[in-house]
Amino acid sequence: MSAITPLSELREKIDAIDAQILQLINQRASCALEVARTKIAQGEHGCFYRPDRESLVLRRIQDLNTGPIPNETAVRFFREIMSACLALEKPLDVAFLGPEGTFTQQAAFKHFGHAVKTVPATTINDIFNAVESGNCQFGVVPVENSTEGIISHTLDRLLTSTLKICGEVEIRVHQNLLGLAENLADITEVYSHSQSLAQCRHWLDKHLPHAKQTAVSSNAEAARLAAANKHTAAIAGIAAAELYNTPVIEKNIEDIANNTTRFIIIGQQVSAPTGKDKTSLVVSTGNQPGALHRTLEPFATAGVDMLNIESRPSRQGLWDYVFFIDIEGHSEDERVAKALALLKEKVTMLKLLGSYPKAVF
Repeated sequence: MSAITPLSELREKIDAIDAQILQLINQRASCALEVARTKIAQGEHGCFYRPDRESLVLRRIQDLNTGPIPNETAVRFFREIMSACLALEKPLDVAFLGPEGTFTQQAAFKHFGHAVKTVPATTINDIFNAVESGNCQFGVVPVENSTEGIISHTLDRLLTSTLKICGEVEIRVHQNLLGLAENLADITEVYSHSQSLAQCRHWLDKHLPHAKQTAVSSNAEAARLAAANKHTAAIAGIAAAELYNTPVIEKNIEDIANNTTRFIIIGQQVSAPTGKDKTSLVVSTGNQPGALHRTLEPFATAGVDMLNIESRPSRQGLWDYVFFIDIEGHSEDERVAKALALLKEKVTMLKLLGSYPKAVF
């Protein structure tokens, strides 16, 4: 049996490794500053954040990782390092659906790291306006939930905006009942966003059938309201509970265990191909027989996988629809470019919403 290494010796070893890690992180930060100076010298004065470059770096970290730290932890660690280094170059302002403590803010931190400045907005439309006006470099908006489906306000705004989708992030949504009440019977009203109320409808029907359900602008706002009245409760995430000091009464009350929300990153940037990308587009076919078949045919012809399709009223005429489509690959990929060229001949309108890296965790 091998001898056990003394704790003092192990701790000295850890201290030495920590010093090396810190030194290397600062070396990386110095290189990041040099990158910024080089870009400025070359006439680049815009946003230094590159979603395609970040995706490539994080996927490389996964490939290099040999454990015992899992890939997800390694990616999260390096994302924070990259976030801090980017902040030294030029801090990012990222608009999110506020107030503080919402799932949208969690999505912003997960994608960009905690060194960004998150700027709360009241509505999805306000997020688009903040980025379109240049007040923020990027925005984070929800686009679909695995339980409740598409977020129609986001799709409608994408249709009219000049912004591009330049990234995506998924958040595993845990809904919690928050409040000051000691017993469920004392709760007369439950606040939450309409989506969250829908995601917990069975739990609410079973455990709080007597309580009024009131939709508010965000889960964080619900937590704030519940913190002020012991006869009310909120459905929200842990971040909102901590922010507004609202105790958790019941954890994980969502009806479906794998409840996940997908968010997209909107901005002025166009992402370069990374080899693991998605492309989102919207098309209009007009109200004609066989229009949907003609829309889908080019993807099959070019061998491009279609990941998702959603229809929305075009608001141009009765029973006239547009189709939002997600496909595999980047618009600059040969097969995707071929499919888009064929598609353009078959539809009355085609708008490329963006090609962007797939979410890394």
